[in-house]
Amino acid sequence: MKKSKKIFKIQRLMLWIFILSIVMLSYSGIKRTLSTVLGSANADQEWNLILVNQDNYIPDNYVIELTELSNGECIDSRIYPFLQDMFDHAREEGIYPIVRAGFRTHQVQSELLEKKIEAYKTEGYSDREAYNLAKEVVALPDTSEHQLGLAVDINADKSQSTNEEVYEWLAQNAHNFGFILRYPPDKKEITGTMYEPWHYRYVGKEVATKIHEQKICLEQYLQML
Repeated sequence: MKKSKKIFKIQRLMLWIFILSIVMLSYSGIKRTLSTVLGSANADQEWNLILVNQDNYIPDNYVIELTELSNGECIDSRIYPFLQDMFDHAREEGIYPIVRAGFRTHQVQSELLEKKIEAYKTEGYSDREAYNLAKEVVALPDTSEHQLGLAVDINADKSQSTNEEVYEWLAQNAHNFGFILRYPPDKKEITGTMYEPWHYRYVGKEVATKIHEQKICLEQYLQML
């Protein structure tokens, strides 16, 4: 009888060890998943390839040096020469782009989101509905590329060009200067953002050319590395 009790205790102990190991493995998997889904952008990535989107937040203590443009908008100083070169070439071809929006602070991004939420609520949507609709067109604070200073919204100088002319020229030529159409019309399921023909992101000429030629988005390019 004593021998049977001893065997039973050993079996129960082994069962608990087995259950505990399963729990630990499950926790480890969940932790890895959460860190992938809710992690911050990889600060060790090359500065021009930092990925910021709905699942990747701007790295903590991200610091940039800004250059102010003639209209008061600011951009990361490292991309200024390439943006200026792109605009100069466009103007030589009779296309006159302007930077409508460049760098944004966390506060400004928050205000833009709140303003959009209030606009939807005015149309009769509930708080939750307004929030869900707003975040489809305005990035949540700290998930916006504008806070990197590497992205610009480009429109036309309406006195000399139309937005459509500018968008068409950029779609054909921006990659030659290191910029990509960040949110293509057929990549919403991947980027999490609707088509924005005005939103361009600097990634460098070599990368931009590959992305343009392969008709992929930044997320897909980085997955290939």
